[in-house]
Amino acid sequence: MLERLRQLLIKEFIHLFRDPHARVSLIVPPILQMLIFGYAATYEVNHVRTAILDQDHSQESRDLISHLEASGRFDVRRVLHDEREIPHVIDFRQAQLVVQIQPGFAEQLRKGAAAPVQAVLDGTDSNTALIAMSYIDQIAERYGEDYEADRMSHIKPALYQLAPKVTLQERPWYNPNLEGRWFFVPGVIGTIVMTSVITLTAFAVVREREVGTLEQLMVTPIRPVELIVGKTLPSLIVGLGNAAISTLLAILWFQVPFRGNLLVLVFCTILFVASAIAVGLVISTLCSTQQQAFASAFFYIMPAIMLSGFSYPVMSMPRILQWVTYVDPLRFFLVVLRSTFLKGGGITDLWFEISMMTLIAGAMLTIATARFHKTLD
Repeated sequence: MLERLRQLLIKEFIHLFRDPHARVSLIVPPILQMLIFGYAATYEVNHVRTAILDQDHSQESRDLISHLEASGRFDVRRVLHDEREIPHVIDFRQAQLVVQIQPGFAEQLRKGAAAPVQAVLDGTDSNTALIAMSYIDQIAERYGEDYEADRMSHIKPALYQLAPKVTLQERPWYNPNLEGRWFFVPGVIGTIVMTSVITLTAFAVVREREVGTLEQLMVTPIRPVELIVGKTLPSLIVGLGNAAISTLLAILWFQVPFRGNLLVLVFCTILFVASAIAVGLVISTLCSTQQQAFASAFFYIMPAIMLSGFSYPVMSMPRILQWVTYVDPLRFFLVVLRSTFLKGGGITDLWFEISMMTLIAGAMLTIATARFHKTLD
């Protein structure tokens, strides 16, 4: 049995690496994806195209504008002179944001009253609009607090010293600077591994059926279980290799700290790759051509990424979709990745995720093996 399995594995690896294009596709795309997504995937918004409509023309209004520019979040591209210009700059995408400082801004501040400032945003990009709005709100709130503190210290310095103050002390654990890249880069590892393993496994079997060599293999002394192992073991090795390359890039290139136990990460990666292999096997039993396998793999991979919590929190999804995510192994693997990288999580901290991945991998491998046996018969 071992000799037959060894020969089958040799055949699979020869087939994988004899084609120069295949060799490149196994190594280069994961590296490029890691680099591209590592830089592109972030919740931070910088250099928002901004237009200013200052209808107050006071020292206070100019000071607020300088605070916006100094934050580095907003690039002031246009200075408007009339409200009628606002729809034009938004419609023609000359600005994503228009900050309108209305008349009486400085006067209201000097009285200690609320000062009117309006932010007009392009809502077609809701994500950028929401983040930009939060930035403006923080800058305006900080500016108002500083202005009021300075005003009170000049009017009633003794009373200002006695006034109670509430100071919020922020202490983010595990990610002190709230680096968005520290959140996204570990997630990219999971998506790269899943994509490569599912695609490779699905194509490996479908290709044999399409060219007619699967029937030739079945008339040899190779048993069905040996054929399954021989077809899936290369995918396991490739998946672990991609995970190792991506992890090294995350640590060495993107400087994401790794605080966990490497053995825990390897064990969980094996569980996750096993579930991805099972998905690939199921796809291979449903498809007869490589084009069908590609379309089916894409049909599974995209929803799996969307429902995993890679970009959007699972808790913000509708309740029915939250239940669906329990059959998505990527959801639990992302928790493992982010916990082992940033929190130093171990077996005791990740027992639920490990249990769920074990259950999913076992169930999916059982289904995949049964379907594969049925297809061979």
